Amino acid sequence: MIYTSLKHLHVTAAVLSIVFFVIRSYWSVKGSALLHTKFARIAPHIIDTLLLLAGIYLASVVGWHQPWIAAKILGLVLYIGVGTFAIKRGKTPGARAVAAVVAIAVFLYIVGVALTKQPMSWLA
Repeated sequence: MIYTSLKHLHVTAAVLSIVFFVIRSYWSVKGSALLHTKFARIAPHIIDTLLLLAGIYLASVVGWHQPWIAAKILGLVLYIGVGTFAIKRGKTPGARAVAAVVAIAVFLYIVGVALTKQPMSWLA
């Protein structure tokens, strides 16, 4: 029961996380003041914390020794790194846009790993 509930929470948080990321990336590229609102700064951290905590629980139940879990973790680290360039660190709007597209591609890789349970993601 708890596993299923946390799996649903994890998936819901993942969807909300990418939706907020896309919106915030768009605002970053456009130079919108909305990116600096309190809600836009706080909500993604709450969602991503729930996503991470649920993911840690699920991984502990499934087993950390699974190669696909390691692939998701490595993908997550890459997604976060590239995502910071899309939202904050990119010097130009074009650089932020490219970083956003790369981050979304990495996110889709992570989703593929989750669905296929294979480190090769959609290529498996």
